[in-house]
Amino acid sequence: WMHLLATVAHESAAAWTYSVAAYRRGLCLSLGCHSALPVAAKRSPTIPTVTTMPKMTYPLTKRLDVVEQHFDQTITDPYRWLENDVRTDKEVAAWVESQNQLTNAYLAALPARDIFKNRLKQLFNYERFTIPVKKGHRYFYFRNCGVQNQRVLYVRDTADGQGRVLMDPNTWAKDGADALAEWAASNDGKHVAYAVQDGGGDGRTIKVLDVDTAAVLPDEIKWAKFTTIVWAADVGKHQSGFFYTRFPEPKLSEEAQESMQNHAVYFHALGTPQAQDRLIFASPEDPVLMHSLTMTADGRYVAINSMRGTTGSMLTIVDTQSADWKPIALVDNFDDQWGIVGNVGTKLFLMTNKDAPRYKVLTMDMATTQPTKPTITALLPEQDALMNGASLVGGRLMVMYLLDMKTEVRRYTLEGKADGVVKLPGIGTAIGFDGTVDDSETFYGFTSFNAPGVIYRYDVASNTALVWSQAEVAIDLQQIAVEQQFYKSKDATRIPMLLVRRKDVTGPAPTMLYAYGGYGLIDVPGFAPAILAWVEQGGVFAVAYVRGGGEYGRAWHEAGRRLKKQNVFDDFIAAGEYLKAQGITTEGGLAIQGASNGGLLMGAVVNQRPDLFAAALVQVGVLDMLRFDKFTGGKLWVDEYGDPANEVDFRNLLKYSPYHNIQSGKSYPAVLATTADTDDRVVPSHSFKYIAALQAADIGVKPHLARIETRAGHGAGKPTDKVIDETADMWAFAAQWAGLDVTMVPAAVINGKTLGHP
Repeated sequence: WMHLLATVAHESAAAWTYSVAAYRRGLCLSLGCHSALPVAAKRSPTIPTVTTMPKMTYPLTKRLDVVEQHFDQTITDPYRWLENDVRTDKEVAAWVESQNQLTNAYLAALPARDIFKNRLKQLFNYERFTIPVKKGHRYFYFRNCGVQNQRVLYVRDTADGQGRVLMDPNTWAKDGADALAEWAASNDGKHVAYAVQDGGGDGRTIKVLDVDTAAVLPDEIKWAKFTTIVWAADVGKHQSGFFYTRFPEPKLSEEAQESMQNHAVYFHALGTPQAQDRLIFASPEDPVLMHSLTMTADGRYVAINSMRGTTGSMLTIVDTQSADWKPIALVDNFDDQWGIVGNVGTKLFLMTNKDAPRYKVLTMDMATTQPTKPTITALLPEQDALMNGASLVGGRLMVMYLLDMKTEVRRYTLEGKADGVVKLPGIGTAIGFDGTVDDSETFYGFTSFNAPGVIYRYDVASNTALVWSQAEVAIDLQQIAVEQQFYKSKDATRIPMLLVRRKDVTGPAPTMLYAYGGYGLIDVPGFAPAILAWVEQGGVFAVAYVRGGGEYGRAWHEAGRRLKKQNVFDDFIAAGEYLKAQGITTEGGLAIQGASNGGLLMGAVVNQRPDLFAAALVQVGVLDMLRFDKFTGGKLWVDEYGDPANEVDFRNLLKYSPYHNIQSGKSYPAVLATTADTDDRVVPSHSFKYIAALQAADIGVKPHLARIETRAGHGAGKPTDKVIDETADMWAFAAQWAGLDVTMVPAAVINGKTLGHP
């Protein structure tokens, strides 16, 4: 269910390959080696000052008299016309073109832009793999040889055999913007159902590949969105096929910004047209529900998680061995989160935060369960750390815990008895351990900010692991330090922070402060070349694990949502103050970065404390909090932010809405807002209206610019070259205003081999 939560909330697995939220699922892992680092950075003597900066001349943005009354409050919205779709409205398209011309000219003149771009090409250019998935006798995995725009799907007949290319999405579009999104191999390993993502949008077309011949079958599924794909086992009279989720066919006029309602679960039998697909589960009485699918490893039970927000989920089970596939409601309310871990025969293992904010594991025997009165047995109680994932493999229950942002993997018998731990190489993130309860081996990966990681082949019985894949990166990671610190927020709440910097950077240095803080999502430590590009120049990268996320379980999320959203902003502002008070950053050298819900965070704190920051990178942000629910999936965010149609929520939203709280008369930091024309999750009009309002306000002479990408949606599937270009622009912009001296980095030569060069 966390996959559904991440996608409908805003995020996606590969959305932020340049941030610490990189690879939330399908984590890409590899191991690094060496390169020389530049000398320690110092405060640039040429940083622009108010007296040296030329006045920025912005394109003229027309204002329209849009005035409304909401609960006796007068709201003006002069830039509402920018809500029109840039792909169909010529006037909005012209505005976008004029903004991009200004921004591109400004960015092109920054001396650090080309340095960052060239270095990012080197840092991204390392071989990386995803954890292999075993189906039948085959192993499926993704590989990127370096700077390929899209990762390539491979298959092996044995774990140590020679891989062959199964699908290469780099051949699908000239600009590399079409991606292979969700996918699943059948239980026998003979077919792969896969979703094609066009130009960064959230819409999907599902197709089927024959693994033996690499031929694409005639099967085609349209209108899939926020889908998972799970194959049923071939049992009884049922034809081989898979379950998926989709919306109804949209009207042609609504395709760009259709309202996301009536999500439903279907089954597609191979070799049949979509019109014959079987409707398995729908909720017409509650059309805003979103459904996510999980299949037990043996292909028998389909778990359907239904959510209307972020705090709880209904749980429905379909037994594919039953004659009628009748859905059985195990949980019929939204009070808590529920998810299926796996099964042993008819016994289901479930994970929930019901009466356990940090989660626990329960069991339920479907052979004896009455649909109206499910019998639940406690197995593994809530522990001292957050349960962040669990799986059944090799006769063991493998549970991943998060303790102050560090992963611990604990083993248990199927009866819940402790059975040791998996030894990990350090402070970081472990994922994987998938398989069947009968498998003797599985795979897992480990990564951290200073460890691109390694994928291990793990023997369950002996609790030992061997390296399955690793790679070399063009930087000496031994010179990069990761340390944890804690600071106090405005209300004295203790907030964790991770710092990434070179070991020789011991004094104040220009700092990039990042946070997300929403939807109960967890920003686990992970390797990101973009972070290293900033850090190796002598800068500090800081991650504040503010409330609103899920780092400490349910209570941490609840403390940062709806009417308590201000806690998130207070936590972030306190992080900035801490970095200055502790001499970690320079007085005028604090830049900030956040995306999506994190973009909202950036916009809010810039308004509340413009004096604290030198530069702000506001990525695909939710910035108009009074109208976010009017577009695409915005109605699904009401549970997190509150409903603008409700007076109490409205007044709270108005207090911090970035678009509505720009403070004329105060000097603002430099702001670069990034978005994309095909973002159909957080529609680009949020950024358009926000930048138009900033440019019109009396907030000082620092630049306030919009960078608007084409054929690149919310982030998932974004081609590597576009990620590199965008990151180089952001880092150069931030370096200019935070005072980071940027110098060329020597090529990395290891054992006579030059690393990192395309």
